[in-house]
Amino acid sequence: MRAAESRAYQAGRMARWLWQRRGIGLRSALLALILLNLAPSRARILPEPPQVVQTEHPILCMHTRLVDEVEDLKIWRTLRMVREMGATAIVEFFPWAYIQPREGIYDWHHPDRIIRMARQQGLTVIARLGVVPSWARPDARLQPTSLNYLPPERYDDYAAFVAAFAARYRDAVTHIIPWNEPNLYFEWGYRRVSPEEYVALLKKVYEAAHAANPEVQILGAALAPTLEPEDGANGMSDLIYLRRIYAAGGGAYFDALAVHTYGFTAPPEAPPAPDQLNFRRFELLLDIMRQFGDADKPVYITESSWNDHPRWANAVRPSQRIAYTLAALQYAEAHWQTVQKLCFWFFRAPTLYRNYMDGYAFVTVEFRPRPIYEEVQRWARGTPAAP
Repeated sequence: MRAAESRAYQAGRMARWLWQRRGIGLRSALLALILLNLAPSRARILPEPPQVVQTEHPILCMHTRLVDEVEDLKIWRTLRMVREMGATAIVEFFPWAYIQPREGIYDWHHPDRIIRMARQQGLTVIARLGVVPSWARPDARLQPTSLNYLPPERYDDYAAFVAAFAARYRDAVTHIIPWNEPNLYFEWGYRRVSPEEYVALLKKVYEAAHAANPEVQILGAALAPTLEPEDGANGMSDLIYLRRIYAAGGGAYFDALAVHTYGFTAPPEAPPAPDQLNFRRFELLLDIMRQFGDADKPVYITESSWNDHPRWANAVRPSQRIAYTLAALQYAEAHWQTVQKLCFWFFRAPTLYRNYMDGYAFVTVEFRPRPIYEEVQRWARGTPAAP
């Protein structure tokens, strides 16, 4: 008998002996070992040279949802598909509470890998920074607060975090959005919204970030489109809020304006009006910028989209969504000279929301391109449209 066959025979005899003479624990461990050896190895990211986005329309940008993605392979696959779509940039959320879980202690692992992989794919990263860690909020036993609650006495701590982020990624991330939709009651920590308080926060952030990295671009406002009145219970109209930002001197503390402009059920060519929520509502914000001498300031539309969920009142049909999205991109390129990027919400989620939010995705959880992905890809890369 050959040596290899002899060793296999002896191993088999030993396995049978152990199986017959030992308890269930040993049998389970042996079975687990056998099954592990039968399982296929995990897919890995293979080394590749730096990539370049092939596109005819660099205005295209996607809002990704990688903050909740734990697997490197899925992060890489998302970013690769964004590049292959023809988008040049992503907006990604980096929670302060994740990165600085304790005062003075930073954990950069998650943003490091996202930003590294995005650069590898040739993508520009626009970083949105928010969510307040527990140590920067009041003691929950004395005053329960939401994750968006930032008391004024902690503005310096948030500014220091933004500065640390700007310094660490000075060669990789030059566009930062401090806070998100501060004109909404929920996003302002269930506090009465105040443009003047936001300007006070923005001033501290702007000065700290520019001291850490003079090249950084602070994207201010990122206001939610809403028809709430000035003293609304749920927030404040984006038009009123932006006017008060400028009146409080806030225009000096952002290098570019961040805008959210959703289409809801209206086509992109629908004209703007103060009592309407539609894609061109941004033009009313632009009028306010002109009135305060800021007409030439760059603008980044960091959230926009139409939704094609079959059971949501504010959704459109899938074919309408495709037509509206392409028309919006073309309109922005032709008419909005100061708009640098038009970023759509959102590319892919790590798991299903099982509600209307699923109707915003361009790619399924399993990475299957939806028709909206394929049509925008054809437009961005200049390939013929499907019949």
